[in-house]
Amino acid sequence: MTSATAPARETGRGSSRVRSWAERFDSPVTTYYLLLFLTVALVVFGLIMVLSASAITSLDETRSAYTIFTTQAVFAAIGAVALAVTSRIRPGAWKRLAVPVLVAGTALQMLVFTPLGGNGFQGNRNWIFLGPVSVQPSEAIKVGLALAGGAVLARKRKHLDRLGHVVVPYLVPLVAVAVASVALGHDLGTVMVLGAVVAGVLFAAGIPLRWFAIAGVPFLGAVVAFVVTSPNRLGRFDVWLGRDVDPHGAARQPIHGRYALADGGWLGLGLGQSREKWGLLSEPHNDFIFAIIGEELGLPGTLAILALFGAFAFACYRLVSRSDDFFVRVVTAGVMTWVVVQALINIGAVIGLLPVIGVPLPLVSSGGSSLITTMGALGILLSFARSEPGCREALSARPSSLRRSLAVVSGAVRSRRSSS
Repeated sequence: MTSATAPARETGRGSSRVRSWAERFDSPVTTYYLLLFLTVALVVFGLIMVLSASAITSLDETRSAYTIFTTQAVFAAIGAVALAVTSRIRPGAWKRLAVPVLVAGTALQMLVFTPLGGNGFQGNRNWIFLGPVSVQPSEAIKVGLALAGGAVLARKRKHLDRLGHVVVPYLVPLVAVAVASVALGHDLGTVMVLGAVVAGVLFAAGIPLRWFAIAGVPFLGAVVAFVVTSPNRLGRFDVWLGRDVDPHGAARQPIHGRYALADGGWLGLGLGQSREKWGLLSEPHNDFIFAIIGEELGLPGTLAILALFGAFAFACYRLVSRSDDFFVRVVTAGVMTWVVVQALINIGAVIGLLPVIGVPLPLVSSGGSSLITTMGALGILLSFARSEPGCREALSARPSSLRRSLAVVSGAVRSRRSSS
């Protein structure tokens, strides 16, 4: 009797544990904490790798190994404030702020063509300089396109099967002007990410798929025109196709990026032990930080990055699937597409699947504008997650329950001391 009931008890315990974990995962606060954890994990991972990858460059330029890392840590602190603020703004307020955010971002982007934009770099004009501070306004346009897409398409939800109701209020006056302002600065990488954001927004809104083919042809034509009219981009394309393998020319960066991954092998050389960052790989803490991750942390480090971005995509999908708000679903899809596609473009360029385009790895690469804006956008997703049914109440109840638990513990400690 006892031997027969023991396995049944064990089976019952196992099934109850499975049910317990399933219930916890189905909690209304799961999406919120998952997004928050992934944001913190990527930012902390990025800070560690920026410190390691930039130490030699910082030492060479400023005689301190911590200069670039300290600056990035300050940007991360500002981004944390931005995340905290944006996460407290309710979705209804974001709907009202959507178009103004895009208009403001586009207006700032126009400043790159004024004296504030300087002389550009390799033909690109995508920065404005305010004294010692440099800002990349196109990062704000990414947020604006997702927000404005959600707000406008939510108002036109019943008419999204009609081309005029999408083109007139959203694509022409808002998207075309915003993307054109970046395209005029010749920043092809950002233009491609902006196109992906628009595609993600329209797909989540349920736009007929045939319209994507219609819109994709002129967009692809514009990308080709960007490449063939720029000697710098043509050179990168030749490197990608294997026509240029000069290790001292345009091929130097991608070649040394793959050298770094090869040196790392299965388990890596160890944190801080990169060889390529000693002047062989240019800007190792920026666009090619994934190569340093692979060199120092090996395959586990690169897979960890891929797993974090994959989990982020899942968290966004969970938020979309559990929300009844059309605006929330569309904006979340836009931000998810932005972060994931930009990560894929960056990683694809490092491993050789794509030509070097020049976009940072979100939340990981060094750079203030990208880090602060991305953290602010993830704060918007946290705001949406807080609005999931039951989440806001659960989050507000937890501090009070924690205070009650602390009060019980402190009371028990005091009674013990008095009795002794």
